[in-house]
Amino acid sequence: MKKVAFVTGYKPYEIGIFKNTQPEVYYIKKAIEKELKQLCEEGLEWVIISGQLGTELWAAEVVMELQAEYRQLKLAVLTPFLDQEKRWNEDNQSLYETVIAHADYVDAISKRPYEGPQQFRNKNNFLLQKSDCLVIVYDEEHEGHVKYLLESAKKQQYHADYTIHMIDFYSLQMIAEEEAWMKELQQDTSM
Repeated sequence: MKKVAFVTGYKPYEIGIFKNTQPEVYYIKKAIEKELKQLCEEGLEWVIISGQLGTELWAAEVVMELQAEYRQLKLAVLTPFLDQEKRWNEDNQSLYETVIAHADYVDAISKRPYEGPQQFRNKNNFLLQKSDCLVIVYDEEHEGHVKYLLESAKKQQYHADYTIHMIDFYSLQMIAEEEAWMKELQQDTSM
């Protein structure tokens, strides 16, 4: 039984998303929701993120919505260092603050401000060790910053019962097609 899921993936600029209102965000959130619902049915209790822009904050929004249906589900935000949002624009800081306010647990892995890339490696290792599975929005044909985290998760599979749930571009396309089909079906039945 997977009780703790680490959710991560692309940062918005890595996939051409510059506003949280772009349609692509909706489909990414739908795909994350689908994975998390399945895991909740199997006993998932915690979703952990590091609070990074993009996939992780979108996942947090999904968790906050799912908590009405899955009362056992909790959200932990474990940042790699203190004040990671300090240089973000106002909209991103606002979303981050909303997530932090609704999280069930918040802490910084390094109790210092940013000092170097080692803090990100430490964060990846820590969150992989503290989770039972990884839900990752990532397509191996379109590399991004989480490539190295995915490699570490694959190594962890050899040493522990660790599962990787990958949401790739094909999965997102399928979600978009399902949503379009459902919308078309609803229009046909309302006529």
